[in-house]
Amino acid sequence: CALCQTFSILQARGTMDRYGHVCGATLVSNRWLISAAHCFQDSDAIKYSDARAWRAYMGMRVMTTGNQGAATRPIRRILLHPQYDQFTSDYDIALLELSAPVFFSDLVQPVCVPSSSHTFTTGTSCYVTGWGVLMEDGELASRLQEASVKIINRSTCNKLYDDAVTPRMLCAGNLQGGVDACQGDSGGPLVCLERGRRWFLAGIVSWGEGCARQNRPGVYTQVVKFTDWIRQQTKGQV
Repeated sequence: CALCQTFSILQARGTMDRYGHVCGATLVSNRWLISAAHCFQDSDAIKYSDARAWRAYMGMRVMTTGNQGAATRPIRRILLHPQYDQFTSDYDIALLELSAPVFFSDLVQPVCVPSSSHTFTTGTSCYVTGWGVLMEDGELASRLQEASVKIINRSTCNKLYDDAVTPRMLCAGNLQGGVDACQGDSGGPLVCLERGRRWFLAGIVSWGEGCARQNRPGVYTQVVKFTDWIRQQTKGQV
């Protein structure tokens, strides 16, 4: 898995099922993670918006406790985008500050945040990474998965999703179906290899219909639309 070192898993403590309430995230500096705002909406039982509910695990390849070289940190604070709309999934982005910086290694590496003028061209092959289920309504994967998906033109995507794709969203997948981000990967990264052989964060797993269905690509938060907000909130640390 070429991109394992850039992926982080967030687990809410005290949740009932085997893996807890899990979301993905991406390390973008030694102190900051980016994820999806919808991961931190409170349920009746648990206040997911409370940073103390979460731990971040970085550099894990396998879903077990004995990961050599993996780093774990509590979360100091969660910053949700103030315009996040849970009904339309617009502005679905969150920043998480770690309680203490992590040290980069072969297993733990950050991804570049693109500048606001950066464009990810339609048809570019990018990668989505996560622990999500291997198929719709299937079991959670116990080993980190990655899949190659292509950036899809927004007007094409809007035809498939009845104009639900806002200018702050990005579609990627294969229109034939078969490859997709799946449940359990929410908040995880869509990264593209750009000039200079560096990985850039193009999207954050946000929503979709089902899993790897034909003409139902994954919909991601488009990170370039939030570069200024990210820089502002992290005081230029990202």
